Amino acid sequence: MRFALPHVSTRRLVGTVAVLAALLRFPGMLWPIRPDEAGFTLVARAWHPEPDSLYGTYWVDRPPPMIALVKLSDMVGGPLFARVLAALGCALLVVAAARTAYLISGGTAARWTALGTAAVASNTMIDSVAAKGEILGIPVVVTSFWFALEALRLVRANPRRMPLPAVWLALGAGFLGMLAIGLKQNMATGLTFGGVVLLTSALRKEISRPDFTVLAGAALVGAAIPLTATIGWCLAVGVRLETLWYTVYGFRSHALSVISDEPADAPARRAALLALFFLLTGMAFVVVWFLANIRDAWRAHAAVTAATIACFLVDGAGVVLGGSYWRPYLFGLVPSVTLFVALISGGRERPRRTMQRIVALTAASSLISMVVWVTSTTIGAYPPMAVYTGQAIHDVAEPGDTIVVFGGHADIVLSSGLDSPYEHLWSLPMRGNDPGLDELTGLLRSDEAPTWFVGWVRLDAWNGAGHEQLESVLAERYTRHGTGCDDHPIWLLTSAERPEPAPRCDQPWKWWQGLR
Repeated sequence: MRFALPHVSTRRLVGTVAVLAALLRFPGMLWPIRPDEAGFTLVARAWHPEPDSLYGTYWVDRPPPMIALVKLSDMVGGPLFARVLAALGCALLVVAAARTAYLISGGTAARWTALGTAAVASNTMIDSVAAKGEILGIPVVVTSFWFALEALRLVRANPRRMPLPAVWLALGAGFLGMLAIGLKQNMATGLTFGGVVLLTSALRKEISRPDFTVLAGAALVGAAIPLTATIGWCLAVGVRLETLWYTVYGFRSHALSVISDEPADAPARRAALLALFFLLTGMAFVVVWFLANIRDAWRAHAAVTAATIACFLVDGAGVVLGGSYWRPYLFGLVPSVTLFVALISGGRERPRRTMQRIVALTAASSLISMVVWVTSTTIGAYPPMAVYTGQAIHDVAEPGDTIVVFGGHADIVLSSGLDSPYEHLWSLPMRGNDPGLDELTGLLRSDEAPTWFVGWVRLDAWNGAGHEQLESVLAERYTRHGTGCDDHPIWLLTSAERPEPAPRCDQPWKWWQGLR
């Protein structure tokens, strides 16, 4: 059985697929805010750097460029506007992937790579709603691939004289490669690809040693720009560089030790589910077929194949070392999958035809997942319990009230419209930086104690450290005052008098409710 794309120009087909990739995220734009999005928004709005705190009021293990993007997006269109940026990014991703494939293997590869990239990036089994570092970063990564290969193309076409546009493209590739790390600190794929493809091209004498030196230098200058800007900003506002390092990278190793010291049941279940989605989205089949035909890829495009293998190793390590195994981790593999399709779909006929069949299956998987998702949210999806709980507290709160949610879920905090006096909006940073809950219990005993306290997880969850003193201070200073959705307890400071929150938890959410 042969699969054929419509007989239209490559540019028109790629443009159509890019538009579709953006439109496929439209239903997700209307879903209530997710916990990470809410947390990033709260961090960005209260951003006040201090010597020992990168963001001041709240703590999050993300690089400053990511929070700066969220802040700018929020200023333009509110907390959900980042989803518009993610949709536009998906369109850019498809165009960049197609151009990258064209530079590798020609027009046929460009067409199929555009379709395959759109399919995996739009699959609702990964995440069609939240706009986070993964979905925002992969268009930047793949565009850096494009620029790196475009620079090499110009140099090969002009071996006697270095074309100035090639220098600028190499600089742009380095800049984008480092910028992607600023959106998600483990997204080093752009720098990896550029470095390996350039070095391999030089070793194979596809470019001269002077050309390699110029392009490598330009790429390093480009990569230095966002890095230097971030360090310069830290020095200008008084943030210690060791604070920057710990926040962005040091905490990740600490977080892995925290996760390893706790029961592995939940991460193991998520890892199994992640592996299942890796299979059902078709990404696993793309990887396996590339590996089965890696010799063909090497003979035709050695430098790009070497860089692709390096990228996949880096991407795979990022997924494994993430520790928590959330579904959006799969977005990190999209750049490598793009390269796999590009290398094989433009090669020998038999491997090419099979890869095209696999891409067609990934497109079918994406379409089916979208139909199922939209149908379920049209009939009425599982209600956004955290948002409903936060809105109920908002309805009875008074000016000056504050809130703390135990166990994360910053969407409760944002939906309540209240500030949180506790710096940890996520559970993992809380478990890592306040392991005995001394900071939290000290806050509850102080004059800055929050008006509202929501127990979104059991007080003895994880390793149970500090739960006895937490229960003690709640008994001393707080009164049980209602129940959030899913039977989560709500406490009110004893000295405050407020009506009891009454969340309407039985209302299923339909995706089109966001149009109201």
